[in-house]
Amino acid sequence: MGTARLVTLDARPEPLEIDLDRTAVICVDMQNAFVCEGGLFDLAGWPTAGARAMIQPDKRIIEAARASGVTVVFVTMSYDPGLTNAGGPDSPNYHKEIGMVMLRKRPDLADKAIIHGTWGERIVDELTPLPGEPIVRKQRYSGFAGTNLDLVLKTASTKYCVFIGGATNICVNATLMDAFSLDYWPILVSDAVFTQCPPVTVEAACWNVENIFGWVTDTDAIVRVFEG
Repeated sequence: MGTARLVTLDARPEPLEIDLDRTAVICVDMQNAFVCEGGLFDLAGWPTAGARAMIQPDKRIIEAARASGVTVVFVTMSYDPGLTNAGGPDSPNYHKEIGMVMLRKRPDLADKAIIHGTWGERIVDELTPLPGEPIVRKQRYSGFAGTNLDLVLKTASTKYCVFIGGATNICVNATLMDAFSLDYWPILVSDAVFTQCPPVTVEAACWNVENIFGWVTDTDAIVRVFEG
């Protein structure tokens, strides 16, 4: 391993020194089903404008990361056709995972949902991964549950995980907390994540990160250290 590229990130509760060579941006669930007009959430009546508003901040962060040689990893909610890896009626996932519940209510929207190979499952066009950038498919809220995300990050010698995407209080939060337990240093970019849930849930998620699980920063700050 070469000389560390150490930078100081403006964050809460205090500035954090990170090594860009050991940093990964983890973009969670920026998929057509959750973000776009005509996707599963939109057609099922869930608000999606807030998710679309995060496309540009996320793009800015991802492009700055690529330009500086920082690892970019995409995590997606993605069930196999036939829902063979989604968990049956004995699984709480069957009853509580939002996409799964909506898909059962509206099976006619399967191609707009999160079935592998469909339009709904794809990452939004503006954030299309480059060749070689990992896409980790998950079937539970946490990106670490039953996936190879830990191996992908360890292969890249990752120590610091920068989280963007959605939902702040659900999949981002679940993945971030697991990252903490696996000894990664979690960083939440508070203005580059979205949720369709009440604002108090975002407040709570950010409070938990700032005070218990990691550090909170914003888009300008993370782009500044990537570009600097």
